[in-house]
Amino acid sequence: MKIIHCADLHLDSRMTANLSKEQARERKKEIIRTFTRMVEYAASNQVRVILIAGDLFDTRNVSAMARNTVRDMISTHPEIDFLYLRGNHDNDNFLSKMEELPENLLLFDEKWKAYRYGSIVISGVELSAANRATVYNSLVLNHDDYNIVTMHGQTANYRSKEQAENISLNDLCNKNIDYLALGHVHGYVQNKLDNRGVFCYAGCLEGRGFDECGPKGFVLLDVDEKSHSAVTSFVPIASRTLYTLEVDVSGAMTTSDAAARIEKAIAEQSYPSGSMVKFVLTGDVEVDAEFNTDYLQDLFSDYFYFEKVYDKTKLRIDYSDYEKDASLKGEFIRMVLGSDMSEEQKTEVIRCGILALSGEEI
Repeated sequence: MKIIHCADLHLDSRMTANLSKEQARERKKEIIRTFTRMVEYAASNQVRVILIAGDLFDTRNVSAMARNTVRDMISTHPEIDFLYLRGNHDNDNFLSKMEELPENLLLFDEKWKAYRYGSIVISGVELSAANRATVYNSLVLNHDDYNIVTMHGQTANYRSKEQAENISLNDLCNKNIDYLALGHVHGYVQNKLDNRGVFCYAGCLEGRGFDECGPKGFVLLDVDEKSHSAVTSFVPIASRTLYTLEVDVSGAMTTSDAAARIEKAIAEQSYPSGSMVKFVLTGDVEVDAEFNTDYLQDLFSDYFYFEKVYDKTKLRIDYSDYEKDASLKGEFIRMVLGSDMSEEQKTEVIRCGILALSGEEI
């Protein structure tokens, strides 16, 4: 039996942090389309269950398009059960707007609920302040079943008395769990839970910001009902991938120098043209080095769907070089170096000061 484990779809996310209004609208549609492609994949590969481990939507106000698309994809695929566990971003708006829930949309709540498919049992619970004291002791699973358990939250090695969204791995050990399907972490992670089972974050279907770089998709479980063994595989499905590319510009002095380094770094990678890339300039540079990140961003704007350039270089400053410098620049640098600011703050203040003294826009 085949099962898809997905989570953190965040449909209807605003997407306005980095993108233009047109790009944000396009990305919202792309994320919804990725959900439909996942369902189409399930239908063409005889997947019996799509398990959504939280955060199907991003905000309380779900658009009609997102709501109707999800409802229609569920109702037009009656051969697939959609098991939906709500996460910290989800609420009842999606469900309450439906006059009648599709028969194949199955829900979890704040008490353990289980759905059986022969000897495969999928159990889940939505964490809350009300159940955090009893949720682990109340989980009872049959040793002879293949047990999938789903929750949404951050794993920890202990039971939190304050944070209901914390999931205590220690309290889930030796509970006859074969596969712990989790949501909340936006990257794919799979590790051993105990001698019997594993825990897994499927990650999100689409990266939305540069804290969500790399391949995104879902996990496919193929469970042998007789042997109770399972093959799990991560299936990338995102329409676009986000990357962070560090570019060492040590010794470079001008924006043109930095551009040449970026060009070389791009040539060494194989990022598709539809990617979203953050360039991070690194290395040690001279005080007089000049890098215009806005110009660099515009210069490479035709290479990918979206680019961003950050200057994270460190200034190579020898205090003795300015100890007797009678210029305004020397006085400024001595004053900053003698302050109680952190090294990072000193670097940024000196960088801005040198630009100002040179008549550049900061």
